[in-house]
Amino acid sequence: MSSALRRMSTSPFSSCAFQQRASSRWPSRRPPSTATSRRSLVVAAAAASNFANENREYVIVGGGNAAGYAARTFVEHGMADGRLCIVSKEAVAPYERPALTKGYLFPLDKKPARLPGFHTCVGAGGERHTSEWYKEHGIEVLYEDPVAAIDTQNQILTTSSGNHLKYGSLIISTGCAAVRFPENIGGNLPGVHYIRDVADADSLVSSLEKAKKVVVIGGGYIGMEVAAAAAGWNLDTTIIFPDDHIMPRLFTPSLARRYEELYQKNGIKFIKGVLVDKLEGGTDGRVATVLLRNGSIIEADTVIVGIGAKPVVSPFEAVGLNKKVGGIQVDSLFRTSIPGIFAIGDVAAFPLKIYDRMARVEHVDHARKSAQHCVRTLLTAHTQPYDYLPFFYSRVFEYEGSSRKIWWQFYGDNVGDTIEVGDFDLKVATFWLNSESRVKGIFLESGSPEEFALLPKLAKCQPVVDRAKLQGASSVEEALEIELKDKIIVTDASSHGRHCGPPTAIKEKKR
Repeated sequence: MSSALRRMSTSPFSSCAFQQRASSRWPSRRPPSTATSRRSLVVAAAAASNFANENREYVIVGGGNAAGYAARTFVEHGMADGRLCIVSKEAVAPYERPALTKGYLFPLDKKPARLPGFHTCVGAGGERHTSEWYKEHGIEVLYEDPVAAIDTQNQILTTSSGNHLKYGSLIISTGCAAVRFPENIGGNLPGVHYIRDVADADSLVSSLEKAKKVVVIGGGYIGMEVAAAAAGWNLDTTIIFPDDHIMPRLFTPSLARRYEELYQKNGIKFIKGVLVDKLEGGTDGRVATVLLRNGSIIEADTVIVGIGAKPVVSPFEAVGLNKKVGGIQVDSLFRTSIPGIFAIGDVAAFPLKIYDRMARVEHVDHARKSAQHCVRTLLTAHTQPYDYLPFFYSRVFEYEGSSRKIWWQFYGDNVGDTIEVGDFDLKVATFWLNSESRVKGIFLESGSPEEFALLPKLAKCQPVVDRAKLQGASSVEEALEIELKDKIIVTDASSHGRHCGPPTAIKEKKR
């Protein structure tokens, strides 16, 4: 388990949340003024607010989280009105995608999430950006018209409808697509679902309204979140996955066991260590059974496949791909190998500065932050390298009537040995320590806001801890005090120069 995140790209059942490889530091390839000179190639008419011609000064390809936060940053810099165009395959304005596997799947009597409630940028505490917001700020959005081809030499995009768009600067934020089962083993049968957009979620909700037996294939993020939502419908729900326990790329066996027990208390069954051989339809053509390679047959009228995702790089292969972690290769300012072209969010393979390696992160937090960093780079003299701390979280069983709501957060890198502290019925934490007893990652379930706020500080500072004291801690609160009392306020030469400040959060909580 100590190298869990490093293995995420090796399994077809990976949620692909975090993929990475060792690498030397990324060299700077050109001065930041290159993009500005590139934009000067676009005719002056590009700034016309009605986009009367085919020229666009700035174009964002993709309509997900990253695109929404990038658009907000353009507006904040006064550079959106009449200058910015978003080209999207979706029928709606950008929204906070994590809701699709959480609140969106709740039954109607449990107050499900619905648009326009979770349009960007409400996830980060900002204003809700509906389609009207884009119109009000002079941002052109081409809905349901994804890019089909790019001519990098002449800076021209061709959309699926045949539109030709000339761009000055281009930001690629095409995100990921769900890994699908092949058609010849039932991957496209009615009743088989994949979740990446709101249309997918709508289709799944329609199935859940009539379902009796649900099978979720995959034990990662999608599997855990969808199964928890299905429990809110009181459906016969089974999770099937090939690993020994759920979330193997993050959870330790001990931590996984605690979550599995909670899921089982909510009526969810597990079938572990097996692969799916085939999905078969019934007499009506709808999925009816899941055949496992061990010969078992599981009945199901609704199947959700959550076996991972892959970056959408077509038609941008010529921009330059990273074959190790997937996605489009960029530097610490999200610049690709072609001047004036950037890539952000799930699709970007970028230098993970804190751990000195290349990475690709599929998470809403990175989508937001990479978008903001990239646009600042494009519009200003900003040249500060992107310094991202990996962060993952999940929230499940949040519907009305749930016996217990679950909310965990993880910061850092889950490498090294682990020490688990606490009682899951109250709260539990797991610390990852390297051979020097330095904290590399930290996980917390059911923490207070003050405790959650301490996690990124610890993961950034990477303090050296006394293993015996940490193992002997009687509670999460005591463990955090051990970490903070003598460690977080001291910065030594081996702590990479990261200083997180005094442990004010714990002190305030105790008053």
